[in-house]
Amino acid sequence: MSHAAAAVDALVTQVGAACRDWGFFEAVGHGVPEAAAARAVNAGHAFFSLPPERKAAVRRTERALLGYYDAEHTRNVRDWKEVFDIFPRELPAAGGELVFVNKWPDDGDLPGFREALKEYAAGMEALAFKVLELVARSLGLRPDRLHGFFGDKQTTYMRINRYPPCPRPDLALGLGRHKDSGALTILRQDGVGGLDVRRRSAGGDGEWVRVKPVSGSFVVNLGDIIQVWSNDRYESVEHRASVNSEQERFCIPYFFNPARYTVVEPLQEMVSEERPSRYHAYNWGEFFCTRRRSNFRKLEVDNIQIADLRKDKSCNAG
Repeated sequence: MSHAAAAVDALVTQVGAACRDWGFFEAVGHGVPEAAAARAVNAGHAFFSLPPERKAAVRRTERALLGYYDAEHTRNVRDWKEVFDIFPRELPAAGGELVFVNKWPDDGDLPGFREALKEYAAGMEALAFKVLELVARSLGLRPDRLHGFFGDKQTTYMRINRYPPCPRPDLALGLGRHKDSGALTILRQDGVGGLDVRRRSAGGDGEWVRVKPVSGSFVVNLGDIIQVWSNDRYESVEHRASVNSEQERFCIPYFFNPARYTVVEPLQEMVSEERPSRYHAYNWGEFFCTRRRSNFRKLEVDNIQIADLRKDKSCNAG
């Protein structure tokens, strides 16, 4: 075995252990140019510094879901944050569907804003496919086994998050506890910190652990789709964003999601007589749109979770 092949095998082993034990890991030496990341961060800061009426000009609506928003709900609780969302690959609506067309601020307000975010998104897509390959390898699958779910119709989106200082951080969360519904989330966070991960516990809920910021790194977490594809060999993990009373927190998550028409179910290679399929198949586009609609207001019931799609709802992941 060559030195390069051995290095890849060692990396796959590390990624597999992190996916099993945590569902999170930090990526360094990832190949995303630091200059591109810095331009995206600067563009985000410039956007949130605009007057309220300029930000409101690109405010998203319940049908056109991209752009600026400051009243998002996570699991029916309003978050302490403001956001700006884009789709690197826009998806015009057909009929009465939701619209995923980007709303860009005027170039006169933010020259170079669009170019900076698109350049960064291209680097993030390249990284996402690398991570996807490592995850596939760690499950014993061929390296490109999962690539076909992601193409021109993918529902990947990128978000700029700003968490303002909060006068009572003991009473609010920037982002409430949740699991990500997509395949992978790759997060660029600043040096302030505030990302908390729920440690797994055999007895149920574990303790919250703060993810220490590492300069130039990305935090990668598995989403619910990987949990279903792997038939519970890997599990998406609960996490949240805490706020503080002194400093704003800024981060850019990249949500790597498959095409809208994708039917999500355990992969054939992950199912056997000893380990039968644990999930009913579901249409990702319908699931995604249902979850996105719930971000706008408090609902009478909690938004849909993959636990609702388990064949045996008493069965724990593992």
